[in-house]
Amino acid sequence: MTRAFNFSAGPAALPAEVLSQAAEEMLDWHGAGMGVMEMSHRGREFMSILAQAQADLRELLAVPDNYRILFMQGGALAENAIIPMNLLGGERAGERRTADYVVTGSWSVKSQKEARKYCDVNIAASTEADKFTRLPKIDEWQLSKDPAYVHICTNETIHGVEYFWTPDLAAAGVPNAPLVADVSSHILSRPMDVSKFGVMYGGAQKNIGPSGLTLVIVRDDLLGRSLPVTPSAFDWKIVAENDSMFNTPPTYAIYIAGLVFQWLKRQGGLAAMEAQNKAKAELLYGYLDGSDFYRTSVAKDCRSRMNVPFFLHDDALNETFLAGARERGLLQLKGHKSVGGMRASIYNAMPLAGVEALVDYLREFERSHG
Repeated sequence: MTRAFNFSAGPAALPAEVLSQAAEEMLDWHGAGMGVMEMSHRGREFMSILAQAQADLRELLAVPDNYRILFMQGGALAENAIIPMNLLGGERAGERRTADYVVTGSWSVKSQKEARKYCDVNIAASTEADKFTRLPKIDEWQLSKDPAYVHICTNETIHGVEYFWTPDLAAAGVPNAPLVADVSSHILSRPMDVSKFGVMYGGAQKNIGPSGLTLVIVRDDLLGRSLPVTPSAFDWKIVAENDSMFNTPPTYAIYIAGLVFQWLKRQGGLAAMEAQNKAKAELLYGYLDGSDFYRTSVAKDCRSRMNVPFFLHDDALNETFLAGARERGLLQLKGHKSVGGMRASIYNAMPLAGVEALVDYLREFERSHG
């Protein structure tokens, strides 16, 4: 069987090794006589899978001991509500708080809209006027005097902008505000200093596994601040106290994520993945930059290594381009409907050979239609 190169933004490609192992273990996991989807989530078999996945993720990201790793459900969209519900209570419950949001693309737009149901929102900075093609430097930010938290999206999947720096909130004048980050679409693509964040969260369906699993990494001192209306299953303190087992977790998604974590360790960890991701991104951006037939709009200092939006010089050629790509096994290159054009998502599981094949096709299409 020949597998195509899948450039989907999510759910996205998974490592072939992981899929092969999951197929082998589908009917019988390690001699248990049953597959993971059939296991009790409180049985010793699944509990061992959960414990190993947590340990491997903690090792990969060097998660400090004073942070909890939570395996939840609902995706990053649900966390947009769960975050304010968990950070606006505590000693100041009942007080109308303000949260600061930096808006750099479609996903941070959604985040701040959802938060408005629970608190006042201050847009500390926005690049909407620049069509979300750059990141605002921190000296552009206009932070509140006492925000409950400051929220950023560290990689905007649709617009293709990525933070390669971490905001220093203490230097910006709000030392007590936790930095909250949606890391959905580039987590595990490179090392990140978890200690600089109060909360990191993301859906798994980009770099980690199938949809249905949501990761939350939260500092211990931020637990126990939930609003009274927070559902128990979404209260981080309750989830942490029950080791992500307050309700039935997404067991099979956790299993696949665990296999991906082990695969990442075999690749050499996140430093090795960063080197591979740099090479892929440099190859693709390098060709696009050298062509007059294609164009990219994102500022070079914040171009995402995971999601590469680009445009043909003539939109009338889009469907022809996509049809030719499909014929060559280059799938799901159509850009998001809100921005148009094309988008190549080149997450960890995309091999260099896939990007090479895409560049070869870009060159061929330009020759025949330029």
